[in-house]
Amino acid sequence: MQTQELRIRFKRVSKRFPGVQALDQVSFDVQPGCVHALVGENGAGKSTLAKTLSGAHQLDEGVIELDGQPVSIRDARQAQALGIAIVYQEFNLIPHLSVSENVFLGRWPRSPWSGLIQLRQLHARTRQLLDELELSVPVHATVGSLSVAQQQMVEIAKALSLQARVLILDEPSAILTPHELTALFRLMRRLTQNGTSIIYISHRMDEIFALADHVTVLRDGRHISTKPIHDVGRDSLIHETVGRSLDQEFPHRKDCRGSRVLHVEELCANRAFDGVSFDICEGEVFALTGLIGSGRSSVAKAIFGAVRCSGGRVELDNHLGPFRSPRAAMRSGIAMLPEDRKREGLLLERPLRENITLAHREDVATLGFIISGREKKAVAGLMVQHDVRAAATEVAAATLSGGNQQKAMLARWLQRSYRLVILDEPTRGVDIGAKVEMYLKLNAMAQAGTAILMISSELPEVIGMADRIGVMCEGRLMGILDNAERDTAQEQIMRLVVGEAVT
Repeated sequence: MQTQELRIRFKRVSKRFPGVQALDQVSFDVQPGCVHALVGENGAGKSTLAKTLSGAHQLDEGVIELDGQPVSIRDARQAQALGIAIVYQEFNLIPHLSVSENVFLGRWPRSPWSGLIQLRQLHARTRQLLDELELSVPVHATVGSLSVAQQQMVEIAKALSLQARVLILDEPSAILTPHELTALFRLMRRLTQNGTSIIYISHRMDEIFALADHVTVLRDGRHISTKPIHDVGRDSLIHETVGRSLDQEFPHRKDCRGSRVLHVEELCANRAFDGVSFDICEGEVFALTGLIGSGRSSVAKAIFGAVRCSGGRVELDNHLGPFRSPRAAMRSGIAMLPEDRKREGLLLERPLRENITLAHREDVATLGFIISGREKKAVAGLMVQHDVRAAATEVAAATLSGGNQQKAMLARWLQRSYRLVILDEPTRGVDIGAKVEMYLKLNAMAQAGTAILMISSELPEVIGMADRIGVMCEGRLMGILDNAERDTAQEQIMRLVVGEAVT
């Protein structure tokens, strides 16, 4: 293939950070008008490569060619001028500004005479973009008033407003509803038909095989392969991604359920959920699933004392709730990994050391004072035990990959034995290898007698891991399915998800 037939060519691209070789002599091509999937474990270099293309990072070595011409992309503004747009995992929105103002931030249409912003034109152009995404939010609404999924779609609309010839989507589907995801996929196909090249970063194998024309695998900052998707099998792609065979994506666990640990009876929270009842036994994995906004996460937070209940009862062994605070729930024997690890789980700018000991600071303190040596020794041991990969205990939590951030939060809670562990979207943004590690830890906890409440929107994960499955719809628990044989049909779950009764 000749260079002029290519949209992007990466030639021996390298990038190094202190203590980490993020990209090491990476070379591959991206064609015009195609969806090019970029896969790899957390820390493989996917996001770093995307950021070199978008101007967030500058290369240490190598060349990037765009439509056959070498380019030096110094910053985001230059990338936009070259026709490159990116949607990051971390949103880059201003909460107090409107949807329209965010979509065209820094590019608001102004009157040539007065210099005033032409609001009617701004709103009309934004409405057109949102209609393409089938997003029905008011263009004058503040971004801070939107759901996380709606904010993600606003980020995508902002990228579309640039009319880019290269669009980079970094894990865009993790928080979208099925309707929003379908709209995004339809739009991606329209864009590629018009010649746009899309670099699609995802851990979700089903999406990759449904959408991609080509797939590139990175591992430990190195290029492993680039192939047409029709030349790739699921097993071979997983093997190239993790560098080892994963014989079973959802590892087997024998049924080890014992006596009841948690009893939830007619639990209610205003405008979030109503009349929710279920039990969880020791050694059981009970999954709650449903669409975003169905109330599944609110139920988990209510059990953990993070959402105030308006009625109902919670019993954990001989402890009666609802609990007034997370601290009270912890004292009763409940731990929780929240859905949004960046906003609710981690202190991103603080050292990894502090994040791991955050829930149990008293364990490394004497008379209220942290003993530095004791803390560092405890954290080093936990990092080895839970395979948390970082250059040092003092690096900021924000510098870790998604999988290592999740393992750091798990290390925080597993310092002690809890009767109930709540895991809200435990594998969101986590690569296939780290997912299996997470599943093995989850199975080990269950086999040790811990009761587990898992919230997940990934139906294969729910079916592959749960003993029973509770399905939420519009704040109500529509039904509980026995999944002892791991053979529940996705169709059964989806009927409950949309509010239909299952006979």
